[in-house]
Amino acid sequence: MKLTLLNEQETELLGAELWRVLPEKCLVFLHGDLGAGKTTLTRGVLRAAGHKGAVKSPTYTLVEEYTLADNRHFFHFDLYRLKDPEELEWIGITDYLAQQSLCFIEWPVQGKGFLPEPDVEISLQTVDDGRSVEIKVHAQNLVNQLTVNWKNKDILL
Repeated sequence: MKLTLLNEQETELLGAELWRVLPEKCLVFLHGDLGAGKTTLTRGVLRAAGHKGAVKSPTYTLVEEYTLADNRHFFHFDLYRLKDPEELEWIGITDYLAQQSLCFIEWPVQGKGFLPEPDVEISLQTVDDGRSVEIKVHAQNLVNQLTVNWKNKDILL
């Protein structure tokens, strides 16, 4: 599924829709160049989940953990500065991914060989003043199950 996002607000709105439809346990890979909107999309998810604080890319910490409404957990990873995929083992990636949580991973290519296949993959690209986004659902239990309401239209992911 492909969409055009006109601005930062639409990127956050799409994040809010994703919060509404993604299951409590879901692994999402975020692809895109620096400044493409990966963290903005993540901020939209977290705002829709009720998070009031700052949302920044965990570029130096590798992971930010958020406890949300109903004790739901959200882990936001940024692997941009990862030097070796083996470092994921040192931070306990398997423990994070084993939890009943929503995990968004920016720059997943940096963890190739240590990360499992994602349930959902989102690619963002800057186009003029906006962004184009492509969402692919890989998990068989989610294929043809996720519908977002986008600009008053129901769109199957």
